[in-house]
Amino acid sequence: MLVVLGAVVGGYLLEKGSIQVLLQPAELVIIGGAALGTVLIANPPATIIAMAKGIVGVLAPSKYTKSMYLDSLKMLHALFSHARKNGIVKLEADIEEPHKSQVFAKFPHFLKDHHTVQYVCDTLRMAVMGGVEPFQLDQMMELDLEVHHQETSAPVSALTSVADSLPGLGIVAAVLGVVITMGSLGGPPEEIGHKVAAALVGTFLGILMCYGFFGPLAANMAKANQAQAQYYNCLRVGIISFVKGCAPILAVEFARRTIPHRVRPTFKEMEAACKASGAAAPAAAA
Repeated sequence: MLVVLGAVVGGYLLEKGSIQVLLQPAELVIIGGAALGTVLIANPPATIIAMAKGIVGVLAPSKYTKSMYLDSLKMLHALFSHARKNGIVKLEADIEEPHKSQVFAKFPHFLKDHHTVQYVCDTLRMAVMGGVEPFQLDQMMELDLEVHHQETSAPVSALTSVADSLPGLGIVAAVLGVVITMGSLGGPPEEIGHKVAAALVGTFLGILMCYGFFGPLAANMAKANQAQAQYYNCLRVGIISFVKGCAPILAVEFARRTIPHRVRPTFKEMEAACKASGAAAPAAAA
């Protein structure tokens, strides 16, 4: 955003432009107010709130880092090892009250994400109940991911619609400025020139806000949603692999292979982390 503003304003000043000409509060009221109105007309309150949170979230760094993925792989390995050692039925106490679970207690970052906790625990609950084939369990998880994708895509679509409307709203502001200018014909040339400049600023602001700010913000939100979907897919593959009968370390390796390369831990890093976690558990029990 600073680069966009710096380039546009800096180039304008290099051409001996006056900043005061660009300061047109009325144009901002027309464009911004109309854009806000279109959002309120087109979207329910939940989508508007999610869109606002998404815009704020763009300003923060992504939480889906290499360390988070490594921590999640450790969590899966500890959970699978616990189930392999004591029987999958023993997981019932952990998944019914995850915040009281000794297994999940070692992974506070996981417990802070309410949706992820539900996603994992609800799936494992079906596995503990029995009678559910791995293929059916996989379908359940895919349905959950699809619904979640639709929910996270709604704010992105809403913001994209706002961005697309801004050039048109800028033209509306410019036309209103031209109407005011036409009413001032016959007056001093300086006054007419000022009103024409104010009208053109409306078009300028609409286009700049569309392609310089709101459009890129929507694209960034879409990438954040994609990163979240990749994380959930990693958990899905790990759980399904274990339910199919894979050993804990093999199930975790399947999950690791789904992680994007830029944040994927190496096998040695994963193995060392899982071994350290496994060694810490007996020590704590002793």
